[in-house]
Amino acid sequence: MIIRIIKSYRYVIAICDSELLGKKFEEGKSQLDIKESFYGKEEFSEDEAIAIMKRMQKEDATFNIAGKNSVDTAIKAGIIEKEGTKTIQGIPFALVLL
Repeated sequence: MIIRIIKSYRYVIAICDSELLGKKFEEGKSQLDIKESFYGKEEFSEDEAIAIMKRMQKEDATFNIAGKNSVDTAIKAGIIEKEGTKTIQGIPFALVLL
């Protein structure tokens, strides 16, 4: 999983599956563009990702999550529920504002 923590007026936590980096998915008027300039390139294990998500959940954070593995990990971490996800071209994603 790729994770980037962006410090703005609040934290933005960008998380995606490694194999999706650099790809774009479109369905109707919806688009999912997995850019390295946003998601970064630093890889983390599932355990590391869960620890980061749980830590950042306590902050004033927004989560941008894309990809099956990343979404499943966010569900395990308690950040999102399955019902809170959508898909574009079969790629699950979720946006979370805490």
